Amino acid sequence: MSEPARLWGENLTLAYDQRVISRDLGITIPDNSFTVIVGPNACGKSTLLRALARMLKPSAGAVHLDGELIGSYPSKEVARRLGLLPQSSVAPDGITVADLVARGRYPHQKFLKQWSRADERIITEAMDATRVTELATRMVDELSGGQRQRVWLAMVLAQQTPLLLLDEPTTYLDIAHQMDVLDLCAELHHERDHTLVAVLHDLNHACRYATHLIAMKDGAVVAEGDPAEIITAELVEQVFGLPCRVIPDPETHTPLIVPADRRGAVTRRANGDRKAEAGIGMRRSA
Repeated sequence: MSEPARLWGENLTLAYDQRVISRDLGITIPDNSFTVIVGPNACGKSTLLRALARMLKPSAGAVHLDGELIGSYPSKEVARRLGLLPQSSVAPDGITVADLVARGRYPHQKFLKQWSRADERIITEAMDATRVTELATRMVDELSGGQRQRVWLAMVLAQQTPLLLLDEPTTYLDIAHQMDVLDLCAELHHERDHTLVAVLHDLNHACRYATHLIAMKDGAVVAEGDPAEIITAELVEQVFGLPCRVIPDPETHTPLIVPADRRGAVTRRANGDRKAEAGIGMRRSA
């Protein structure tokens, strides 16, 4: 009999005040996976991630972490087991990169022993892994969006948690910086054995990087599994309302979504209308 997953939820009802987002939702994050949650806007992706991170208390049901109810742990203990990079992270004014990354060690600090050489080593390793070492003395608010995102990742890495939850980590980044961040996430998964859970908007990025994909619509899980096994043109149209073709990515051989040419369809309809009008005019003149 296999061991239960480290992070899972059962019978979850997730709501903000009286507005219910998800009802009777069940979710299991496979250990050592790079799980990506996708779906249209307002489908409940980020709400689910907040519940898994104990940022949102379910109205019903429960989230389990390492065999216990996540709500039963002290906050510092959760932070030692699970790291979260929220959608919008705001650094304190006037803080340097090194000082912000160092805050990732807070969950491990004890009352009588505040700092150690091990903490210094872990911070250095986190900055090296995210390639922000040369930015150590820079102010965070002076950095570009891509640089800031790598700094926040370094802070989460400094927590040394086996589980990392990332809410839209590529938002507001240009395509090159998006790839930088996702390559780094893949590296953390493959080389450091982290279990990652990320909310992404770009379905092609999700298919390229995820080992486990969860597709949501209207607060419910529509499909989940290996992207190569579940992503079809029918599923994309069902979830996103987007007619498309699904072909192999020429670089990675993962599913690649090619939207249908709706502009071409409009042009063809317009041309057909003009031909029909011309035909009617010719019949009238005759």
